[in-house]
Amino acid sequence: MKLILLSGGSGKRLWPMSNDSRSKQFLKVLTDENGRSVSMLQRVWQQIDRVGLADNAYLCASKAQHEMILAQLGQVPVIIEPDRRDTFPAIALSVTYLLDEIACDEDEAVAILPVDHYVDDDYFTRIASLDAILDESSADVALLGVRPTEATSKFGYIGLHPDIHDADMRYQTVASFIEKPDVTRARALLEQGALWNCGVFCFRLGYLRSFLQQHRYPTTFAALMEGFGELPKRSFDYEVLEQATRLVAVPYEGRWQDLGTWSALMHEVGQDFVGMGNAVHCEGTHVVNELGIPVIAMGLKDTVIVATPDGILVSDLEQSVAIKDVVVELASRPMYEERFWGSYRVLDYTTLEDGTEVLTKAITILPDKHISYQKHRLRTEVWTVIAGTGEFVIDTRLTTLAPGDVVRIFPDQWHAIKAIDQMQIIEVQRGPELIEEDIIRRYEAWEDILHHVMSLSL
Repeated sequence: MKLILLSGGSGKRLWPMSNDSRSKQFLKVLTDENGRSVSMLQRVWQQIDRVGLADNAYLCASKAQHEMILAQLGQVPVIIEPDRRDTFPAIALSVTYLLDEIACDEDEAVAILPVDHYVDDDYFTRIASLDAILDESSADVALLGVRPTEATSKFGYIGLHPDIHDADMRYQTVASFIEKPDVTRARALLEQGALWNCGVFCFRLGYLRSFLQQHRYPTTFAALMEGFGELPKRSFDYEVLEQATRLVAVPYEGRWQDLGTWSALMHEVGQDFVGMGNAVHCEGTHVVNELGIPVIAMGLKDTVIVATPDGILVSDLEQSVAIKDVVVELASRPMYEERFWGSYRVLDYTTLEDGTEVLTKAITILPDKHISYQKHRLRTEVWTVIAGTGEFVIDTRLTTLAPGDVVRIFPDQWHAIKAIDQMQIIEVQRGPELIEEDIIRRYEAWEDILHHVMSLSL
């Protein structure tokens, strides 16, 4: 059985830590069994590795998230969406990738699951059982549903046929889907044995290819990549599951938590204060500080404070669930990003009177990591090395950089850098438009860069 872990969404309910490039699953606010800070993504990948599923697991993510995934997990297989278009297009792309690029058989089962849930290892053991449930039940799709612990309107529900199940009650036939009912309706659903819909389901690869064919959608990976923007921007639940007739659900009764809000996340962080500063005479208060200056909280109750380069949140813990609606108009460039080679933090951004943009970054390049051989059409860059040493390529010249060195990179100059030990660089960009699209990459591997430089210098 294959696994597809969906890594979508920008996680605006966890603003200001989360943004389009650093979604909630990448936030290193959890702690593993060894006391190390880990993200939701890292925790989930460790769990699927422990239960023996990692070798058959793939991540489906946007292009903006690709480098963050590599930075946190290393070289794991990633299926990159050309655009964000909800879960139906993402799953269709992933399934055709397995069929066409990996050459999986159409009878191979695939389990789809979100990457940002906080669960016990048994959750993944139950997911591994869905393959056998498909055979036993002759269903088209087998879902995993969480046994509710309260009547809440936070989640969708899976309604079940009480009298249609296997002899051991390992699964039941699905009767309906109920999208986030009010509390009164939720209580009635609990009495009827309904499950929370946690977005986990399993089917044969050929089932979805047949669905695509019947509905006149592209059926190959190449065609879906080319026409991805024309697919309906709809959830898989709405497009496929709610129209299906042979569905069964398997109950899961272990730990399951959707860490999509500060209130939920803070219960699992394991400490009340993260970063520089202190909380004095506070009760039920959590502080996360990513800034290089201290934050002091005094006499607060049931409050969350989050200070990052992208903004500062001070909120009643329960009221913080509404942050997504408040920040909807605050779109701006990310002030902090992790990449596979390290990270950067924006120190200053300004626009001069003539329209020239100036951006100053503090860049960290990890030991033995490198930035690709690239050039820019519109901007100049000035690098000042603060700490560490590295190999630097400018056009076809290879030199060594050390603390105190300053280099200037003009438009259309190819350049790359590799850290020998950890490097700290202050970068000042200057140009009419400072955008990611102004980066033209030629070589990604350092060996290819060196080979290119050496061949031209002979």
